[in-house]
Amino acid sequence: MQKIQEVFNRIQVSKKEQRKIKTVFKDALDSSAEYQKADEDCKNARNAKKQIKDKIESDFKSEFDKLDKIKMDIETDNILLSDMAINCITKGEPIEISDDYQNRYEPLISVKFKKI
Repeated sequence: MQKIQEVFNRIQVSKKEQRKIKTVFKDALDSSAEYQKADEDCKNARNAKKQIKDKIESDFKSEFDKLDKIKMDIETDNILLSDMAINCITKGEPIEISDDYQNRYEPLISVKFKKI
């Protein structure tokens, strides 16, 4: 089995190579007049779309307020569900969750590293 540091170092090397390739690609796009014109057209279209969307959202203000509340409730319940699942796992209890269509769900645990 490989050491964790070796795998981490390999990931770092791959990320550096990925950044180099992306930089070369971005430079090529920046030097293309055709791309610059298309990009400007897209920005103008996005601005027009945003103005239309903002006008419609203002017409449906109460519905969007309700939608924001529901979104916050879902986020809070997802955090609660995760905490409850971790507690069950640490206690060695089985976790069985199913939806209205009898689809079963199992917990998926992920570990990430961040720079300290």
